Amino acid sequence: MVSAEDIRRYIAEGLQCDSIEVEGDGHHFEAVIVSGEFSGKSRIERHQRVYSALGDRMAGEIHALSMRTLTPEEWREAHG
Repeated sequence: MVSAEDIRRYIAEGLQCDSIEVEGDGHHFEAVIVSGEFSGKSRIERHQRVYSALGDRMAGEIHALSMRTLTPEEWREAHG
C-alpha cells in the first residue's frame, strides 16, 4: 500500500517544489504542492504537471488524490 510519504517522494522526484505536504489513509490522499513551475499555468495545467511527475502510479498505486497547487507567491499571500 502506498503511503503519504511515498507520494510526497514521487512528486519531489519529478517536480521541482518549494514545499509538498501530503496526508492520507492509504487510499485517499490530499496534497498541497508549492512550485515555481506553476507560474503562469492554469489549475488544469498545474494538475497535469503533477500527474506527469507521478507517471503511471495514478493508474495503479494511487487511487484518489486531491491537490492544491500554488506558486510560492500564492503560498505567501495565503499564509502571510
